[in-house]
Amino acid sequence: MNWLEVSVEASHEASEAAYAVMSQYAAGGVAIEEPVSQPSDGDGAAIDFSRPVTLRAYLAMDGAEDGLARSIEEGLWHLSRIDIAGVGEVSVRELAEEDWANAWKDHYHVRHIGRRLVIKPSWRDYAPAAGEVVLELDPGMAFGTGLHPTTRLCLVAVEDLVKPGMRVLDVGAGSGILSIAAARLGALDVSAVEIDPVAAGVCQENVNRNHVADVVDVRAGTLESEPMPDERVDLILANITIATLLQLHPLFNAYLRPGGHAVVSGVLAERADELRQALDAAGWEHERTDQEQDWVAIYVRR
Repeated sequence: MNWLEVSVEASHEASEAAYAVMSQYAAGGVAIEEPVSQPSDGDGAAIDFSRPVTLRAYLAMDGAEDGLARSIEEGLWHLSRIDIAGVGEVSVRELAEEDWANAWKDHYHVRHIGRRLVIKPSWRDYAPAAGEVVLELDPGMAFGTGLHPTTRLCLVAVEDLVKPGMRVLDVGAGSGILSIAAARLGALDVSAVEIDPVAAGVCQENVNRNHVADVVDVRAGTLESEPMPDERVDLILANITIATLLQLHPLFNAYLRPGGHAVVSGVLAERADELRQALDAAGWEHERTDQEQDWVAIYVRR
């Protein structure tokens, strides 16, 4: 099948809102291409926050694509008129599926995170050193490549907090990278909840690829739609937007055992106090806040 690709460049601050607009209409998913600063040896890749994000929505060419493309363009135009700076001009082109599926792979290399974790794209070769835990990842059209500071912060949290036999809840699982890391580090049971069905499909593929499907249960839906667990979890991971965190954190108590931990991220440092105050008011005990560049991960305990 050929696809109509609708793409736009947006600032990092505006990319979340642009993604929300585009994903309403793109049944084929929205790919987020973050600008990467890549050393010549392929190691130490990092997002370049001085350059814009490129978002690409894919519309199946079934006769409805022109109307959907216009709806995306109109939505993005309105964003640029309501104080959302940094949304550029929209471009449209026809694309064969195999073209988009492979072009972005050149940007991803093997990366080391924390003390032992290694992120290996599924198409790269890597011989792990003794003690390293390799996570094989094909991000597809889903968040969680290991490049973004919030993903790295959360992976460090997983390495610090997950102990053998733990039960873990991953809210907004994206590509599944945090769930897979928890499973590979000894978690007994991991629930990976993801609202975006495209991302949930990528998550399941990555779980299968890493041979942890017996530990990680991928659920397409929302935390509100999930049945109450038979047993409460020891750790909640939530690398999502601050708006969603402010909405969902009251539900976390129902899932977490007394004394359990939560790590919340996806939050700019300038808004960390806002989230901290909400968590404090709800009775959470703050343990620490880690920061990388402009982003934070907040550790709290029930």
